[in-house]
Amino acid sequence: MNTNSQTHPTPLSSGEGHTDGASLLIIGAGPGGYRAAVHAAHHGLKVTIFEGGHVGGTCLNVGCIPTKTYVHSASFAEAVERQPQVVEQLRGGVETLLAHPNITLVKERASFIDAHTVETPSGQRFSAENIIIATGSSSKMLPIPGVDGPRVVDSTGLLQLKELPRRLCIIGAGVIGMEFASVFQRFGSEVVVIEYLKECLPMVDGDIAKRLRKQLEKRGITFFMGAGVKAIDGAAVLFEQKGKELSVEADVILMATGRKPNVSPDFVNAGLEFDERKGVVVNEQFQTSVPGIFAIGDVNGRQMLAHAAEMQGIHVVNSLLGQPDELDFSIMPAAIFTEPEAACVGPSEDQLKAAGTPFECHKAFYRANGKALAMKDTEGMLKLCCEPGRGRILSCHVFGAHAADLVQEASVLMCCHATVAQLRSMVHIHPTLSELLLAAAEA
Repeated sequence: MNTNSQTHPTPLSSGEGHTDGASLLIIGAGPGGYRAAVHAAHHGLKVTIFEGGHVGGTCLNVGCIPTKTYVHSASFAEAVERQPQVVEQLRGGVETLLAHPNITLVKERASFIDAHTVETPSGQRFSAENIIIATGSSSKMLPIPGVDGPRVVDSTGLLQLKELPRRLCIIGAGVIGMEFASVFQRFGSEVVVIEYLKECLPMVDGDIAKRLRKQLEKRGITFFMGAGVKAIDGAAVLFEQKGKELSVEADVILMATGRKPNVSPDFVNAGLEFDERKGVVVNEQFQTSVPGIFAIGDVNGRQMLAHAAEMQGIHVVNSLLGQPDELDFSIMPAAIFTEPEAACVGPSEDQLKAAGTPFECHKAFYRANGKALAMKDTEGMLKLCCEPGRGRILSCHVFGAHAADLVQEASVLMCCHATVAQLRSMVHIHPTLSELLLAAAEA
């Protein structure tokens, strides 16, 4: 149980008297950590940030950015060539940001000695009243026989391949699995996806997810849904579906079964409450069970998204500065960069039904949109859920071209507590895909 739900941090001033001259220590220089550091530094706080690997974290180095480089490359060879160039350029940008005079970047891992002191492998010790943990997450592997086989890789390993696999088997149809399935099929691999759940992308509206999967099936990707993987035997993935024992052969097997928070045994030294599966326990302000220690991003297991980590870090720094903000973490857009894209913000239609929330569902289809027709991208649908009567927008789930951009507009409307009636009164440029939101509001 979290014991500090009513605790509020004491606002800081620049250079409060800590042993290293820092107002704030940050462990991890991924999206959450480095954004928090820069935000704090710009407001006069002295920051020491620790990173044992490359700055930018998983997202920049082996996650979002490399994956999207693959999505926007014409061939596997082009993707392999462009990926390090894009990563190095962006990594250099982060290092420039961290060169701020109020920031000290320590290129080592930091471990807790006690609640206010950390130590690096070289023996340096640093202390501060306030510490932010931003250690991110790592790939989660199924505990099955053969998982350590030479053909099995996680997303990082897949991105390190120099030759396109002729046959790729992906275990897991979440965001990572679906994006790589879409990309590698386009590059020319024979792709098979095995998923334990009945449908892909559980965070997305079930109707949207099914339609997207059907589109990927038309492109040649084979899906085995409701299938449990039992073992990996060399090139064979052994699984069970509807009581039948089946297998597929693959040159490369991608384990895309989610991510786990990067917690560390030294967290015990700080008195933190944490779980290896769920991460560090925090309250709504991202305070841990120990006053003065915060945990942001994937390590707290709440919203495992790079942009969530960034805004959580900014929110923590704002609270330390005594500056209230209006960040609403219940409105968290997300996107899946398959072809076509999918994206969502807010609860799905099924989740609203399960919660007993009264709502109306409005739909719009790409095939009726002028821009989509002109683009030859007519496969897609948008769902807009709103409160009945007052009509406040509750959620938006989309699959189709530029789904992420459409959901971002819906997210802005939700942050402003806009109603469907107000959306109907907003002028949209013609011809644009954004008119799909207007069409749904008018449906």
